[in-house]
Amino acid sequence: MSVGSFVRLKLRVTGNGLRGRPARIAVFVLGAVAAGFAAVAGYAIFAVPGLLEEPRAAALLFPFGGAVVVLGWLFLPLLFFGVDDSLDPAQFALLPIPRRRLLAGLGVAALAGLPALATLAATAGTVHSAARLGGAGAAFVQLFGILVGLLLCVAVSRALTSAFATALRSRRARDLATVLLAVVAASLGPAQLLLLGMVNRADWEGAARIAAVVGWTPLAAPYTMGLDVVAGQAWAVPLKLLIVLLVIAGLLFWWSRTIEGAMAGTAGSRRRERTGTADTRGPVDRLLPRWAPRSRFGALLARETRYWWRENRRRATLITLAVAGVFLPVSTAFGTQGAGAGGLAVLVGAIAPIGLANQFGYEGSAYATNLATGVPGRLEVHSRAAAHALFTLPMLLLVAIVTGFATSRPESIPAQFGTLLATYGVGLALVLPVSVVFAYALPDPNTPFALSSGGGISKALPSLGSMVGALLGAVPVLVTAYLLGPAWLWLGLPIGAGYGLAAYLAGSHLAGALLDRRMPELLSAVSTR
Repeated sequence: MSVGSFVRLKLRVTGNGLRGRPARIAVFVLGAVAAGFAAVAGYAIFAVPGLLEEPRAAALLFPFGGAVVVLGWLFLPLLFFGVDDSLDPAQFALLPIPRRRLLAGLGVAALAGLPALATLAATAGTVHSAARLGGAGAAFVQLFGILVGLLLCVAVSRALTSAFATALRSRRARDLATVLLAVVAASLGPAQLLLLGMVNRADWEGAARIAAVVGWTPLAAPYTMGLDVVAGQAWAVPLKLLIVLLVIAGLLFWWSRTIEGAMAGTAGSRRRERTGTADTRGPVDRLLPRWAPRSRFGALLARETRYWWRENRRRATLITLAVAGVFLPVSTAFGTQGAGAGGLAVLVGAIAPIGLANQFGYEGSAYATNLATGVPGRLEVHSRAAAHALFTLPMLLLVAIVTGFATSRPESIPAQFGTLLATYGVGLALVLPVSVVFAYALPDPNTPFALSSGGGISKALPSLGSMVGALLGAVPVLVTAYLLGPAWLWLGLPIGAGYGLAAYLAGSHLAGALLDRRMPELLSAVSTR
């Protein structure tokens, strides 16, 4: 089987997959249009420095843009692996094809796809700029560089997907891919604010130094060769070429070592064999983590912790909190010279408890088990809040750290964390009773972000009211911080933690009493009819 046969096989499989399937044809057309748009937009962006005759702009754009291209080839296959089944090594497991020929065929077939063609067309804008800035010699070197860069992109994507092929076929990995896509989608808005703020506050000399360093890394070295000729540093071209070729050789070697495992799927079977022979614990010990108390509270805590980690809708809530907590203070700090970042961090503390506003709706009729076994309301509330805090408190600490460094005030991190704890505790005190009184049913989700239909605004009002109430409840802490002045840097953490704990205990006591009285009504409210 020749290398060209892989390309023909890829085209034939693609054509047969589209035959008689209008939906797939529409998706393919949309993909082709998106690839064409990306190619045109990329070419235009990379060609701008040449059109403006600005070599300094090219020295910034080419390294960072090239690094983004390579990182895109690195991460996107992890999210979409399995879309192009013709490139799945498992399809060739039973064919007597030598390993080298298989690697060459799969690599050439990858070069014949829309992503590779769009990447080549987009990066061709660097050749245009190199020609305008340095003439034919610089353009020729840059053309050679983007071809080597394309080989690097294909090598890194194929090696990585081959190494993780077995894991990427699992349902859990595909759920994780959905979550990662949610992270990307949720980060678009804050990332735009961050980018605009960085542009406004940019230290272009520092950025140029960073770009020069990035240009010597394998991520951007192939896309800066033409600029070296423009700058009269032709000696750097063979060195960068050597760096890239060594990395490509290492990736191909890694690919050759992992492709047989990807074809046979032996990695997963070895892992299952080790797990089956090593785990000799009893059923209770296997159910409960080692850190969980061996009690009814520990069992409920372990169950809720596992749900928050594995159930996609709950994970989506944690993702929203993480994105808002990290990006909003940072983007505000860069965009407004640090003013307002602390206020947005407090807002994150008020947003954090909203994930519990309809905590019983996630379970639906499965809550009948707790009702039948007679779990006390206060124990139920404490276990659910504790499981949520296991994930939320580290995020709040991260928010405090990020905010402190983003505003150039690292000494305020403990006090900021105390303020976040106060806001979070007040939010819990309000959200927990709301989750008992205003619970509603959620449909069986086809996607991890499915929500119930109808009455969305009315169902969101209690959650929004709890968030506003948490902000108002944190006002005494903010006033205390203002009155204490510099002393708040030392007293903020204990005062905020104590205030938040007191508020939580009051709210959880009320929620537990309500739950003891309303368990049947709650089960009826969250059960899908």
